[in-house]
Amino acid sequence: MIKFFRKIRQKLLSENKFRKYLIYAFGEIILVVIGILIALQINNWNEIQKNKAFEKEILQQIQSNLIKDKKTLNRIAFNFEKAVMSSNKLLEGNWNSSQNDSLKFWLADIIQFDRFQPLTNAYEVAKSKGLDLVSNKELRFLLGTYYDDEAQHAVKSISDLELTFNKDWNPIMLQEVTDFKYKDYVVVQDFGVFSKIIVHVEF
Repeated sequence: MIKFFRKIRQKLLSENKFRKYLIYAFGEIILVVIGILIALQINNWNEIQKNKAFEKEILQQIQSNLIKDKKTLNRIAFNFEKAVMSSNKLLEGNWNSSQNDSLKFWLADIIQFDRFQPLTNAYEVAKSKGLDLVSNKELRFLLGTYYDDEAQHAVKSISDLELTFNKDWNPIMLQEVTDFKYKDYVVVQDFGVFSKIIVHVEF
């Protein structure tokens, strides 16, 4: 094709048809520009398609991580609810020695903690590539709110419970507990210690 155009150009020059040569040269330049524009358009289209494919894949991975986070948080919330209910039963003080079997299960609900670490690997990959690749602006905002704010608050709150466990419950367990299975049962040598706690709380 290039040889063909070159022959035409040489023929026009040899025949001294300068005006026709200029028209031809101008047309040739336009064709080259059009070719470049088409190539750029194709390249842009390919980039857009690659970005869309990446967006779809990374959002699927983020969705998978969020589903796992939700299951973990639901389990933690369930354990918290059990701990609150058992704490209320213990603090009501309406129990007696015949309820020792129930007490050991109530204590197991209370004397426990969970850990939470959100799954952020897919989100971090998206951030490294640029969150602008997520075309939905509201979704970008919600992802940032969860991973950069809410999830970190949850991690801090849950870790605070672990600190409370180590500070307040470990001494009692070392002194009073004779047998236990984590999150199952806690047996203490004298359940009267909780009567003293209840009296102190009511006072």
